[in-house]
Amino acid sequence: MARISLQHRRTAFVRAMEWYSRRKYGEVLSPGKVALHNKGVLRTMLLMEGTAARWNRLDPTLRALAGMVASTEIGCSWCMDFGFWEHHHRGVDPVKLRAVPQWRDSDVYTDLERAVMGYAAAATATPPTVTDEQVERLRRDLSEEELVELTAQISLENYRSRTNAALGLTSQGFKETCELRPA
Repeated sequence: MARISLQHRRTAFVRAMEWYSRRKYGEVLSPGKVALHNKGVLRTMLLMEGTAARWNRLDPTLRALAGMVASTEIGCSWCMDFGFWEHHHRGVDPVKLRAVPQWRDSDVYTDLERAVMGYAAAATATPPTVTDEQVERLRRDLSEEELVELTAQISLENYRSRTNAALGLTSQGFKETCELRPA
């Protein structure tokens, strides 16, 4: 259960934010409801997310796997749920997304994907446990531009996951909508 109220006075601003969220995602996102308590935080969050959405150097599957590993390591069920939904709708293989919690034992990943996931786990550890060998392994397949974007993506997911987990936000059922089969 959320550790902060998800309810707000029905101001025009709140109604506009809810309308936007429903239009874009089908429902009002819990992290948005939390951020509505502090407009400065909300504004920064929206600016950061809007800017990060334009990062485009890293392969979408690598981006998805890195972010979902960070969410798994932190234990953010909200981020895992929404991440599955978001990346599924962007064309990332759902088999790979589903296997993230057991990525170390799964055979669905390429060597590069596995290296990215190991890097994400090491970067998420507190303190980070990234090694020179991990970075050198990634540099064989990724440009410096891609490696910087990968690291920033992992850091952004750490911000999201740590915030959501600390505030007690849990799954909103997004993943289940991906599992529905057309009639």
